[in-house]
Amino acid sequence: MDDHTPHIEWMLTQGRFQTMQGLVDGLGARLRAGGIPVMRMRLGIRTTHPLTAAFSVMWEADGNRIAPNLAQHGLETRSAYIGSPMAHISETRTPFRRKLTGPLNETDHLFLHEMQDRGATDYYGLPLEFSMGTGGILTLVSDGPDGFSADQITTIDQIASVLAPVVEPYERHHLATSIATSYLGARTGQRVLDGQITRGDIETIEAAILISDIRGWTRINATRPPSEALELANRYFEVISDAVDRNEGEILKFLGDGVLALFPSDGTAAGRDRACRNAMTAAQAAHDIAAQSGLDAAFGIGIHFGEVLYGNIGARARIDFTVLGQAVNIAARIEALTATLGHAVLVSDTVAGTMVGQMTHVGTEPLKGLEAPMPVYSPAKS
Repeated sequence: MDDHTPHIEWMLTQGRFQTMQGLVDGLGARLRAGGIPVMRMRLGIRTTHPLTAAFSVMWEADGNRIAPNLAQHGLETRSAYIGSPMAHISETRTPFRRKLTGPLNETDHLFLHEMQDRGATDYYGLPLEFSMGTGGILTLVSDGPDGFSADQITTIDQIASVLAPVVEPYERHHLATSIATSYLGARTGQRVLDGQITRGDIETIEAAILISDIRGWTRINATRPPSEALELANRYFEVISDAVDRNEGEILKFLGDGVLALFPSDGTAAGRDRACRNAMTAAQAAHDIAAQSGLDAAFGIGIHFGEVLYGNIGARARIDFTVLGQAVNIAARIEALTATLGHAVLVSDTVAGTMVGQMTHVGTEPLKGLEAPMPVYSPAKS
């Protein structure tokens, strides 16, 4: 019988400190060097993410580097999955074995035919069970003359039983990262993962603040079916998100039908200018994307730059990661002026000062909380 002990010792002492790709690369190479004829090994785990249903990495003996695969939601409806060995393993949580040394028939999934065409002689896959009720899948393809022997299958089973708890932390990490970044954004989510989770754990930063909301949202809700209004809101949020993400910003909050986005500065004059320009470019890009996609909703955008408090506030056991400060209030009040002044984008004089010659003075308006009226500007029409 093949000795699985060295492989298990490696997984527990060195492999578990690798990336998931490094773990699979190392284990695949070790198995082949140890006499188990593995030509391809794949490790997949389910994820909790708004866009991705599963994540997998792969090793191939010929050195062919295959990028990690992110399977989108709805994979269960695709022909590449339906009737496949992966589907069998996932749905039954039992192993799947198919020798590929003989002829295949039309009931065998296309994937098995493709592997046989590449010289594969055996396919074996099995579920990995995690402690929290979730799990992964390990699959191995052989190119040995007779595929995997009975002893080698036993060795793979023994290795897989230890691999499962080694892999589970990767699944937990993916889960934590997905939740944090999906609900808080990439930058803020990473701060939470790094440990900034205590109430009052706040820093003062300079940033351009962009606030946007849909015009006439109350009327939309009163005159359209709820499902239609929800679809419209999601399309609007996607438009704003695409524009902000492309310009080094981050959406920090969805506020009903509105959005609060942050464009941080590094504290220098150049950093201020870059943050303001990024926010302004994002605002213009959002309206361009909306026009191109046929978004059936008008929306206003207000931008201001200033100092804000960035971090955790809330009750003892329920906190929120947010930004607070006069700069946020000013951005919100400038955005409210877009409807009354008839402009899609309005910015403060601080922001306009970073884009000389590109802005048009709209008026000097009183803003609640400010002693003196503030000049507001809109992009100059070309």
